[in-house]
Amino acid sequence: MVFKLLKAASAWQTTLHKTFWWTSTGLSRYSTKAQSATLVLQNGTTLQGYSFGEPMSTSGEVVFNTGLVGYPEALTDPSYRGQILALTYPIIGNYGVPDTAAVDEFGLLKHVESEKIHVSALLVQDYTDGYSHWNAVKSLSEWLKDEKVPALFGIDTRMLTKIVRDSNTTLGKIVFEGDPIEFDDPNQRNLMAEVSTKTVQVFGRGNPHKVIAIDCGIKHNIIRNLVKRGAEVHLVPWDYDFTNEQFDGLFISNGPGDPALAHKAIEHVSKVIDEGNTPVFGICMGNQIVGHAAGAQTYKLLLGNRGHNQPVVNLLNGQAFITSQNHGFALDESTLPEHWEPLFRNANDMTNEGIMHTSKPVFTAQFHPEAFGGPTDTEFLFDKFINLIRDKTATVISAMLPAPKKAERLEVSKVLVLGSGGLSIGQAGEFDYSGSQAIKALKEEGIEVVLMNPNIASVQTNAEGEKQADTVYFVPITPEYVEDVIKKENPDGILLSMGGQTALNCGVELWKSGVFSNYNVQVLGTAVKSIIATEDRQIFADQLKEIGEKIAPSFAVNSVDEAVQAASKIGYPVMVRAAYALGGLGSGLCENEEKLRQTTEKAFALTNQALIEKSLLGWKEIEYEVVRDASDNCVTVCNMENFDPLGVHTGM
Repeated sequence: MVFKLLKAASAWQTTLHKTFWWTSTGLSRYSTKAQSATLVLQNGTTLQGYSFGEPMSTSGEVVFNTGLVGYPEALTDPSYRGQILALTYPIIGNYGVPDTAAVDEFGLLKHVESEKIHVSALLVQDYTDGYSHWNAVKSLSEWLKDEKVPALFGIDTRMLTKIVRDSNTTLGKIVFEGDPIEFDDPNQRNLMAEVSTKTVQVFGRGNPHKVIAIDCGIKHNIIRNLVKRGAEVHLVPWDYDFTNEQFDGLFISNGPGDPALAHKAIEHVSKVIDEGNTPVFGICMGNQIVGHAAGAQTYKLLLGNRGHNQPVVNLLNGQAFITSQNHGFALDESTLPEHWEPLFRNANDMTNEGIMHTSKPVFTAQFHPEAFGGPTDTEFLFDKFINLIRDKTATVISAMLPAPKKAERLEVSKVLVLGSGGLSIGQAGEFDYSGSQAIKALKEEGIEVVLMNPNIASVQTNAEGEKQADTVYFVPITPEYVEDVIKKENPDGILLSMGGQTALNCGVELWKSGVFSNYNVQVLGTAVKSIIATEDRQIFADQLKEIGEKIAPSFAVNSVDEAVQAASKIGYPVMVRAAYALGGLGSGLCENEEKLRQTTEKAFALTNQALIEKSLLGWKEIEYEVVRDASDNCVTVCNMENFDPLGVHTGM
């Protein structure tokens, strides 16, 4: 019997003729040989790689995507037609491929964006053939071979990305020995005609709002977002003449290639906009086609925007979003005629991200609000489109306003930052790093910075450079020392969240004792009440229950005897979570009363409260790092799976 436990074995090991498997008798090894091939760029650059897809030569435009996840969705996105896709994330394949034929209640594909892979080829740095995911049914390599799509690993994707970044169009070809091929520029072809439906299809039949959707290369999740909001979607070919039909709304989809080649689609959209007041919504290619229909022009981007973290600003209200994008052309805002205005703009390269008509219910988004994969910040645009269909008095401006209320900015001139102290090998450095960034941000605003208890090895204490603090105190973070520094320096603001658990606990104590109010010191960033709500185990559990979040049965206790009583009600094993504890100290999994008493005795040496909780041993723990500002803008920095049993990692 063979157990595939070492599923993270890298394809680099395959290149070395070594792939390891765990068997009942120990490690075993088998040898395979990956076939080599060459990536050749039009500028003469050549890169050697190893095949994990179909071993055949191919050519196309080389582009890159910066997303960390979402390769099943990206590979099946018709907008990648004719392109050789390089993924900048270094490890690809570790979660395998889901059932690509599975459909939902609307008859739409659940896990991918179309019926086939559309990229001409795939390029990655490191491919993982052994996969681990609950809904995976095959490896990425198996899928690529099934669909006859070439793929190479071992490619220096960082160098390749730099080359593509600095070129207007990078043509490339993958060449296998004995199979020569010429370069091909897919942008010279009408790629929309290659990927568009050939017949009219209807989804959500019987829904109240008939929406014509022009298929320039539509993604299934776009159709899903329309159908689940009450649209009966009539998906029509890119050049289909629908102008004499009755419908409630017009949607123009994403798609590959040069939008200027979509002559028929542009003609039909222009007629709808000019002759009526029908709500119109375009996404990606749809934005550019609407632009052409209005009389504007498009151009080829030097770089192209492909990834899941592109910042976009709503020009009507200043609201910012993180968006998913995939496009190589852009609309030239300067060519927009009268009655048309830009609606969204990219905060990185300042390119257009959407337009609107000033008096008609017509608007577009260059980015992907359906976000599959990617962030869902802008999925509300589908609601706005359907609302324009339902409410004939609604306008685009009224649909996009108002913006969320902005938080009032606290005016400070001198801020005390509680540092994380020196780090030992093996300790996390996120507080040290975030503290450095906080000091940098404060200095950029012209604010004087006083720093206590820094890590002496970090840039926080540089004698010169933009990140250094003005004054540094090498003293521990205790209420007494912090109050002494406040007396001497007289700051009007303090940051508690850059010094880890020690700084948080100290800040709570100073707030409760009235030190901050006595010296007129404002707490910046996370409010003390929020700190208490997250650190006090009972308050935290109660607030999760208030919002309907499912949590394990638990009791907050203040003594060992109370812990034993709680465990008898819950049943062993139980999880002990110490409140206000550094890195989960005093927390742990207890299988019996003896272990529980030992653990809680240690916990109450550090804190006055602990949570006794039903053990979820065997569950996976997926941790998200989320940043939220005072205006409720949220950014997920990363997510990770902890290998320890649920709750053991930090006692969170």
